[in-house]
Amino acid sequence: MIDFQVKVFYNEFINARLQQRGYTMRSEDIAKLAGVSRSTVSRVINNYSNVPEETRIKVLKVIEQHQYEPNSFARALAGKKTDTIGLFAISMNEKENTTRIYQNNYFAPFVDAVVDTSNARGCYVLIHTVYSPDDFLKVKQAFLQKRIDGGIIVGTQKDIEIVREMVGLDYPLVLIDYDISEIMSEHLDRNHLAIVNSKDYEGTVEAIEYLIGLGHEEIGMIRGRMNTYSGRERYMAYEDTLKRHGLELNENFILQGDFLKETAYAEVTKLLNSGRPLPTAFFSSNDDMAISAMEAFSEHGISVPEDISIAGFDDVQLASRIHPKLTSVRLPIYEMSKAAVEKVIELCDSQQPTFSTISFPARLVARDSCQPPKK
Repeated sequence: MIDFQVKVFYNEFINARLQQRGYTMRSEDIAKLAGVSRSTVSRVINNYSNVPEETRIKVLKVIEQHQYEPNSFARALAGKKTDTIGLFAISMNEKENTTRIYQNNYFAPFVDAVVDTSNARGCYVLIHTVYSPDDFLKVKQAFLQKRIDGGIIVGTQKDIEIVREMVGLDYPLVLIDYDISEIMSEHLDRNHLAIVNSKDYEGTVEAIEYLIGLGHEEIGMIRGRMNTYSGRERYMAYEDTLKRHGLELNENFILQGDFLKETAYAEVTKLLNSGRPLPTAFFSSNDDMAISAMEAFSEHGISVPEDISIAGFDDVQLASRIHPKLTSVRLPIYEMSKAAVEKVIELCDSQQPTFSTISFPARLVARDSCQPPKK
């Protein structure tokens, strides 16, 4: 089988042009250059066994020299698989920006890992960012126009109506970071669907237990969006762990950061300017917000970890490079992305509707941003 290079189509324009024009070389051109029939080229491309080895080598050499690739749109029209996976990133709380997804410390690693894994499996990847509910129409079109065999959605918010509509298209679909109980209660587990999650609750409990073990009793939190599964899980773990230890849940210490750097920075700055007492430690629902909080602390003359400790979630690359190095819960992005690709390919090959779930552990990585509180 020819190991074609994965091509990532970054926007709808490129896909439209490919559909309208196809690739620059046609199979007829390859046949003429190789001195064989068009059907022979087709048999080589599809790895049929009834092709003489000498002929196969000759055709493959021409294909390699001229970088020919079959028209996936034409294959879809013929009822064949396109060998293309859709990756749809939901980012409704951010302003639309065509490069934003590749600069995001959460989405960018997912994109890289999905592309790498798809490459190893011989699949193309179509990427689209959803900034509003209306953008889901483009996701539907990708399925209905048969440009993709199956899709992966990451960053889905709590909107069962949209999920039900996507699942109702009856195409293979994998959701990353979604509430399994909601899927079960809506009976959506009867479709070509898989859920890939991380154990955010357990990872957050480990982080809060670590802070309590250092001697912290006043622990604040910078929350993520509560309409996301990860946002709810991390907050519930924070709240449950404090209650289990008999520690006060101080509403003044709970800030709404929405998983966004700018929002977290503004909320922390507002607390610092209020003159109200500070907790001795903060847990942040992601590293972006934790790093923004550290910037705000520094600007107000508050030293981390001497004056205040802070821990994050995700363990982005920057976490181990800043000073002090950030204690963080490691999100298993590569493992989750690999599983998502393998699941969607498995669903594409399945004749009957199947439902499955998989969840990966999230572990605390202790670094320099946390220490016992001042006496």
